[in-house]
Amino acid sequence: MKNKRKNVREAALEILELIEKNQSYSNLLLNNVIKKNELESKDIGLLTELTYGTLQRKMTLDFYLSPFLLKNKKVENWVRQLLRMTVYQMVYLDKIPDRAAIFEAVEIAKKRGHKGISSLINGVLRSIQREGIPSFETIEDPTERLSVSTSHPLWLVKRWVQQFGYENTKEMCELNLTAPVMTGRVNTTKISRDKCLALLEEEGFAVEASPVVPEAILCYKGNLANSEVFRQGFLTIQDESSMLVALSLGVKENQYVLDACGAPGGKTTHIAERLHGTGEVISLDLHEHKVKLIRENAERLDLPNIKAKTLDSRHVQEHFEKESFDRILLDAPCSGLGVMRRKPDIKYTKKEEDVFQLQKIQKSLIESVSPLLKKGGILVYSTCTIDQEENQQVVEEFLRQHAEFERDLTVRDRMPDKIKPYVENGEMQILPQYMNSDGFYIACLRKKG
Repeated sequence: MKNKRKNVREAALEILELIEKNQSYSNLLLNNVIKKNELESKDIGLLTELTYGTLQRKMTLDFYLSPFLLKNKKVENWVRQLLRMTVYQMVYLDKIPDRAAIFEAVEIAKKRGHKGISSLINGVLRSIQREGIPSFETIEDPTERLSVSTSHPLWLVKRWVQQFGYENTKEMCELNLTAPVMTGRVNTTKISRDKCLALLEEEGFAVEASPVVPEAILCYKGNLANSEVFRQGFLTIQDESSMLVALSLGVKENQYVLDACGAPGGKTTHIAERLHGTGEVISLDLHEHKVKLIRENAERLDLPNIKAKTLDSRHVQEHFEKESFDRILLDAPCSGLGVMRRKPDIKYTKKEEDVFQLQKIQKSLIESVSPLLKKGGILVYSTCTIDQEENQQVVEEFLRQHAEFERDLTVRDRMPDKIKPYVENGEMQILPQYMNSDGFYIACLRKKG
């Protein structure tokens, strides 16, 4: 039994090292390691907890460790990761006794390093066990204290406090430390939500209907992607806030729709479902391997009204006629600051300058796709970020320069009742705490005429 547990910790350590060294995505690495080591479900749970927990709270764990590493500031990366992971268990995991966590850490250190390293790890962890962790109250500035206590970079917390106020920012940072709820979207062209829920319950999943989005379900136990229901194309994995995008487009049967940045296909397939097998969705992406994902999703969900193409949407005008689409969705590449719960590594890899660089791309994309919209048509600009630089500012500048577009105030009528309070002036900024979802921005614009 001990061996199994140690293997889990070694696997977690390996993932944490790779994430930091290669800036790799935690979710992809985690899945690879689970497959490679053929872990049992209880071990998968611990591996996921150790990896995400240590990553989520990296800055906090470094704050806890700093007084105990004053003489050893230049420890190797793997040693620091092992210390973080063990302190995470000691502080946040009630089911694992401190002595067990410390013993496992020392055993790994003996395997991987020399006697001096295992002594250092033992000494640091025993001191923390004896003396306790330092208090956040020693940090005087409230913004800095929030940054360290919720493990969000200071530049980011400052931006959010400025844009949303301290209380909203605090709520958001604290929510980012919790595990997200898995959500699925029922393919209503093939099955009703009630029937889909019943089939999932038969398979042993703990699921319920979303109180917000009519076609959404929430899953509290089990991975929906492994279900027979998913395999049969009755369901796709998508966050509730992301589902609001297709609803805001207000598609009608037989319409011709462009999804300019479509991969992996969540919104594309949602639009196609809402067309009820009529019309056509042209779904574009820059990379062939991502276009393949759109095609696979369309096939699994049995949606033949999707045509996926590999194309840089900055060059769409060379491939499509002006004013040829009834609806256009631009789900623009963004910093992803709204999906940190799912991808905690984003917190540490993104820099403030990235936000400004991305804004340039977002502006060029909306400039490129907008001439393809028919008069009276709707253009939706969306992102899974919450930064105003990439959201409101992009839309405001576009409207200033394009008198032929106006805000579509009717979008509020297309939104579920629980979302209506967040719709203002044809746009909505969904913060994660509003409906326990990803953070999302959606702006709905109409071409005059």
